[in-house]
Amino acid sequence: MLHRPGVTQNLARFVVAARWDDIPETIRHEAKRALLNFFAVALAGCRADPVEIALRSLAEFSHLRQAAVIGRSERMDGLSAAFLNAAGANAFDFCDTHVPTVIHPTAPVAPALFALSELRPVTGAELLLAFILGVELECRIGRAISPGHYAKGWHITATCGVFGAAAGTGKLVGLDDTRMVWAFANASTQSSGLCECLGWPAKSIGVGNSARNGMWSALLAEKGLEGPPEPIAGVQGFLNAMAEPPDWSALTDGLGETWELAQNAIKPNGDICMRTIVRGVVRNPKTLSGLVSTGIDFNRALRSLRGCRGFLGGEGIVAASA
Repeated sequence: MLHRPGVTQNLARFVVAARWDDIPETIRHEAKRALLNFFAVALAGCRADPVEIALRSLAEFSHLRQAAVIGRSERMDGLSAAFLNAAGANAFDFCDTHVPTVIHPTAPVAPALFALSELRPVTGAELLLAFILGVELECRIGRAISPGHYAKGWHITATCGVFGAAAGTGKLVGLDDTRMVWAFANASTQSSGLCECLGWPAKSIGVGNSARNGMWSALLAEKGLEGPPEPIAGVQGFLNAMAEPPDWSALTDGLGETWELAQNAIKPNGDICMRTIVRGVVRNPKTLSGLVSTGIDFNRALRSLRGCRGFLGGEGIVAASA
């Protein structure tokens, strides 16, 4: 087994040091597109059976009303909201896809950040930066073990998404280098998700937990829960435990110069962005009251979707302005 000291520390330093001014305008735009698409698919999936069942189960233990469940009137504790919004966004597999790894990068990261933004004051630029960095981390780790990781049966969105959620949350709460490493350590020991569950409601557990546990990993590190110095590339760290000869260059080469969001794809049909929402409302009329309760300005949202061509006919890729 290989040991590469300094890999996790380098990734942690990168996340901690990154600033909004470092992000190219094209990547900022891709982040906005991804988040707009996230709300579309989360609204479509907010009453899918896995979400309904998980919400009923979590509600037995969640008496805090801290954060919204997108598209619904219920509010949950922050961690449970992150779980449910991630599960909903990925319920129908219409969410965005990082082409080199087939990770659905937004579903694990965005729900953690939106849940946290209801608990602490966060600016739009801060949230977008944290999102971009979370996607960068999960996709670089995914590239290091692709394609063998997925082929062995690991659901890469869940196994790598937990690192993205930890990185993004850690950035928002202002972790320093040491505590960011601890956040990655906490995430590494919670990485899970099996492709055997794809096509079944059980799939949603892995994706939901990647958001919830990534968020929790950073919050635990903030409180002082320590972890090993090399949880990603250590002798018994994440990469070696997955039994994949890693592509070390994918982890750090071009870090801060090239961006994984540039290789993110929105499903190439406009109805994935909007028609699934319409169908969801028609099939589940109660969804409409949930949408209204979120306070979303729907006229503004629809104007933002003017680039979603082919709403009825399905032409081309979503290029929404946000």
